[in-house]
Amino acid sequence: MTRTPMPPDTADRLALADLARLASRGDLPKLTEQIRRTGGCANPIHLQGFRTLTHAPTGAVWHRYSTEHEPGRRLKVACGNRRASRCLSCARTYSADTYHLIRAGLAGDDSKGVPATVRQHPRVFATLTAPSFGPVHNRPDKGVCRCGTVHPAGAPVLGTPLDPDAYDYAHAVLWNNHAPDLWRRFTVYLFRTLAKMAGLTQRDFKEQAKVSFGKVAEYQRRGAVHFHAVIRLDGPDGPDTPPPPWATVALLDNAIRAAVRRANVPLRGSGAHPARVLQWGRQVDVRPIGGFGTGPISEQAVASYVAKYATKSAETTETVDRRILERHELDRHQLPDHTRHLIEACWDLDALYPERLLAHWSHMLGFRGHFSSKSPSYSTTLGALRQVRADYRAEQARTDLRERLLAAGLPDLDDLDDAETLVIAHWTFAGAGNSPGESMLAASIAAELHERRTTDRQELNAQLAREGEELAWL
Repeated sequence: MTRTPMPPDTADRLALADLARLASRGDLPKLTEQIRRTGGCANPIHLQGFRTLTHAPTGAVWHRYSTEHEPGRRLKVACGNRRASRCLSCARTYSADTYHLIRAGLAGDDSKGVPATVRQHPRVFATLTAPSFGPVHNRPDKGVCRCGTVHPAGAPVLGTPLDPDAYDYAHAVLWNNHAPDLWRRFTVYLFRTLAKMAGLTQRDFKEQAKVSFGKVAEYQRRGAVHFHAVIRLDGPDGPDTPPPPWATVALLDNAIRAAVRRANVPLRGSGAHPARVLQWGRQVDVRPIGGFGTGPISEQAVASYVAKYATKSAETTETVDRRILERHELDRHQLPDHTRHLIEACWDLDALYPERLLAHWSHMLGFRGHFSSKSPSYSTTLGALRQVRADYRAEQARTDLRERLLAAGLPDLDDLDDAETLVIAHWTFAGAGNSPGESMLAASIAAELHERRTTDRQELNAQLAREGEELAWL
């Protein structure tokens, strides 16, 4: 059975009652600050433990931190989930990281190892789609849907088959499942096609140019994955070197379209299912990218668009956002018929293609790849961006510890001999999530932080636009 959602007024009353309980403990300000440090995480991890800083020769404890002094005797740590459906706060952080990663590869950023000269390299924004698995309800730019109706935006019927019995659900989920393999083959053919169009051998091409990309996967309403990618031509050593004169946007455009037509993944037949050749759909969109907010599509628009979909999964199809362990679990969820048919197709095909783990990935409608990925030379990495934040927090903690040691008349932290300093720490998992009152606090803090970041981003974009206009005038 599906759990009935709690009425909003009832949820609010419970949250307020719990907030009063938390306030009565006397540590609400400290709890609020702890939640703020998680960024308003909706499902934080709870840790219990301690950390001590000891002078090894004498055994003197210079500093000790313990969760015994934290609200509820626990330390909350952000969950870090990228899915907006699971934690909007952490998803926004992931989205911001993706934005900076993509934009650095377009506009350059010395702090991220990409020079500003990358703006002069050929760059396009390409969209590669899935083929048709059967006609679906849609909103064409001209005319009406094939069913003879003009559907309003957001209509539930959009993306669903006109004839569910004739829709090739097996092909749809197998295509999703092999989409990462199809992308990999596309990149291979793109490299080969560019070399051929430039009149070079593949070895000579490597000595003159390199293909870099950053991509993100997005679900269409029909439940099929497609990819948005920033594709760039660099010199042989990546963004630090200029591309050769023959490397143009027109060449890159033609090579992408040719590689899409050539790339395929042959799939063996199994049981009643015939052998197939999985290919891209006929709809391929390739747009040049301009700089400083100019051109057919700007750097900021591309980075924002890619970042937007980096935190989404298959929510557009109203599927579940967690793994389905048993097929009968579907009866507990109110799923649209089309989405349920796609999930059931994964379970039906799982025994025929056991190596593809279709049932394991049925909640993703068969897709088992990374939602965002990039080539090594495109720009920085998400791990590097996370490390910057971790280093910043570590330096804050170090500054606080230094002040504590000096206040206690102990040696300065920078004067301590590492060989004589012993750090002992022990942490255990103590749960996850927020109480109703904590959830209310977290949502308020997350909204406040989001509003502040939105304002900062708007001011930055306005500044970049002004700089672009000034440079264009000069």
